[in-house]
Amino acid sequence: MAAIAGVQVGAFILCGACLFMVGFDWQAMGYVAPAIVGDLNIPNSALGPVFGAANVGFSIGAVLAGMLADKIGRRPVLIGATVWFAVATLFVAGAASVRDMLALRFLSGIGFGSVVPTVTALAGEYSSPQTRITTIMVMTTLGMNGGAMTGGLASAWLIPRFGWPAVFYVGGAAALCIGALMFLRLPESMPFLVLRTATADSRKGVPLGDLFREGRAAATTLLWILNFMNLLIVHLVASWLPTVVREAGYSISAAVLIATVFQIGGVIGTFTLAWLIGRRGLVPVLIVSLTVTCGAVALIGQPGLSAAALIAAVFVAGSCVIGSQIGINALAATFYPTSMRSSGVGWGLGIGRAGAIVGPVIGGELIRLQWPTNQIFLAAAMPAAISSMAMFSMRRALVRDG
Repeated sequence: MAAIAGVQVGAFILCGACLFMVGFDWQAMGYVAPAIVGDLNIPNSALGPVFGAANVGFSIGAVLAGMLADKIGRRPVLIGATVWFAVATLFVAGAASVRDMLALRFLSGIGFGSVVPTVTALAGEYSSPQTRITTIMVMTTLGMNGGAMTGGLASAWLIPRFGWPAVFYVGGAAALCIGALMFLRLPESMPFLVLRTATADSRKGVPLGDLFREGRAAATTLLWILNFMNLLIVHLVASWLPTVVREAGYSISAAVLIATVFQIGGVIGTFTLAWLIGRRGLVPVLIVSLTVTCGAVALIGQPGLSAAALIAAVFVAGSCVIGSQIGINALAATFYPTSMRSSGVGWGLGIGRAGAIVGPVIGGELIRLQWPTNQIFLAAAMPAAISSMAMFSMRRALVRDG
């Protein structure tokens, strides 16, 4: 039993470290955006397609890797995806034009998208049913959001001293090291191995239609809506907040640090939501969290906010919207059985990435059209209201589908 526990702990640490580098490298573009705009002498809106390209790649990677991981295993897909996004991130550091960045961030996105559903399935399968939701939420928080938060702090220190490419050099090199450690030490999912042995490895993957059969249709549809709307908010705010704050008169370092508060809120908020979920249940807590998100995001853009009030609004928004997304991922990982867990999580994130693609592009377009900041963030708050209603409907869907 001690040996099994040791294997579980090792798997959790490696999965968390991988997610940490995904969070670091993914959010790096948002943190360095103001510096890139000045260095390349381009308008802010020119980076909108770059943000969107990463999300297109994420969507493709999440769907394909989810199905592949259900066929050949979690371990090889995860290691390959980590090396993929690490190498692509290193090349971003040498990009000399927006066109180069767009192509390289698309390739990076494929790697990011391949990692998240695979790690979520692997972590869920190394957890007991009683602790699965909490384990996934805590590991994802310490991983992705901890990485995004660290990326902000590192960017604020690296950019003034070494320039924006240094952020990508650090992130890519560290991710390569994590990939090497996983190759040496990461075990395959035991439930997956048992399932593959029981079925004589004859499965050909999980057809999309299976996610809608046997009473899963309503919950699958609502999970897709939730992923779309919530990821739209996350990436619109995370991508453009440093730029908007910079244009409000703050320095680049201050703008990056205020944007980092969004990720810090995500870390603290996820732990808080995990604690509340253990006592009140996942769906009721997420209904409240998504409703609060709506008000907090709208407040960010209100004119006349003091620095303290702006930081507080950003913190609450990050706590609720990022924490809710991790809860949505955990819900998918517990809803689908082992045979289709990676596919279910992957398709949800893949569809959701359409929202993540749309969000930054819409933000860039609204900035180009010179919308007032308050109107931009009021528009960003509307998807949170839709998410809250979808989560309310999820209560009946889970009862019916269960």
